[in-house]
Amino acid sequence: MVATALAAASLIAPAPLRAEGGSAGSMTEHSSRAHLGVSTCAGSTCHGHSVPDGNPVRQDELLQWQQEASPTGAHSRAYRAIVEPRGQAIIRRMGLDSAGIRNECLGCHASPGAVKVSEGVDCETCHGAAGGWISSHYTVGKTYRRDVSQGMTDLVNPKTRAKVCLDCHFSGEGQGQFVKHRIMAAGHPRVSFELDLFSTLQQHWNEDADYAQRKSKSNTMRMWAVGQAEAVKRSLELFSQPARANDGVFPEFYFYDCHSCHRRIIDGEQDSVSAVPNPGRPIQTGMPPYNDENMIMLLAAARVAAPDLAATFDTRSKAFHRAMGEGRGAAVSAAQGLRQTAEALSDRFAASSFTREQTFKIMDTIAGDAISSRLTDYEGSVQSVMAIDTLLNGLVNQGMVPQGSAAGLRVQINQAYAAVRDPNQYKPFAFRRALSGAIGSIRGLR
Repeated sequence: MVATALAAASLIAPAPLRAEGGSAGSMTEHSSRAHLGVSTCAGSTCHGHSVPDGNPVRQDELLQWQQEASPTGAHSRAYRAIVEPRGQAIIRRMGLDSAGIRNECLGCHASPGAVKVSEGVDCETCHGAAGGWISSHYTVGKTYRRDVSQGMTDLVNPKTRAKVCLDCHFSGEGQGQFVKHRIMAAGHPRVSFELDLFSTLQQHWNEDADYAQRKSKSNTMRMWAVGQAEAVKRSLELFSQPARANDGVFPEFYFYDCHSCHRRIIDGEQDSVSAVPNPGRPIQTGMPPYNDENMIMLLAAARVAAPDLAATFDTRSKAFHRAMGEGRGAAVSAAQGLRQTAEALSDRFAASSFTREQTFKIMDTIAGDAISSRLTDYEGSVQSVMAIDTLLNGLVNQGMVPQGSAAGLRVQINQAYAAVRDPNQYKPFAFRRALSGAIGSIRGLR
């Protein structure tokens, strides 16, 4: 949700923004890039059925997409967030008019080229503009691979899915997709993302035998690892662009760790420094650190699943942090080297199966001294809890751990979540104890 300012205190009505999809609206229906809208998918014999009794797909996908008060329906509510009170407050603070809303908000709160922006993030935002593949999508004998060859986005591919999701859930290069610090300062939620966990929250399909035969069975651990690598790549790619990395005379604070600045102000002899030294960041005390939450998780995965690349990634990560104190030229050069290693890790992970033993080792590594000592700030700690949750669920989904056994560990995992529930109450050492307790219990499953 990115904001807009009103000439009056009343809400901006959806009507002025319900233009017919910009350039897409003028395209012929079967243009390969035409965005056709939700109604195209909503037939009762397609994805608009009221009950999940279809074959081979559920056929109630539209209903799932529209679920109220559920993460599954978050995409359909994306535009609504702009016209609700919180969105309107952000709009006023930022001083945006209707054109400003389009430029700053609709890149993520509506589908580019949408028929109706009020439909929010619709089917084609993720699955690709349907103009090229809709006519054969429902024909007898069609295959998923044929759909992809005709323009459907291959969301089964973890690298492709990560790139699509990161555009809005992390930040992208498209108009209205870069979440600047001043947007967050106006009230926009802090951006945090983990590919597999968020995919699970949005799931509106059944991964049954038919799904596996048509698209292949998903691998949670692979999706998580590739997501971490692609997030590091995206962050460094955006940072390397001068127009993104600076906001006037200031650096773009979006790239930095929020809590390096948002701590208690020390002003008096009785106060003590609350920052905790981080061995992964060779920077001077008081220097704002780059947000390295995904770098920390990626290093944990690399040490287990790509040990030959782990040392290079760690060395280049530290070099990047160090270069941030030397100047922009040095920082961008170091960012490029680090991005290349992240790309190599993404490719490696995309081709990996992630065994039961590897997955347990990754969780152990996250909670081990070498990695947990880098969990000095809120952002990295949130990522680590999501990682443990995701990886444990992956073991269950792959049939490597009984579901009942994993369910018994929910109390310990929830305690780790509780330790990062309120960023203003975050205490690194208390969090590490909670994380260690969760991992200690999970080890019993081995």
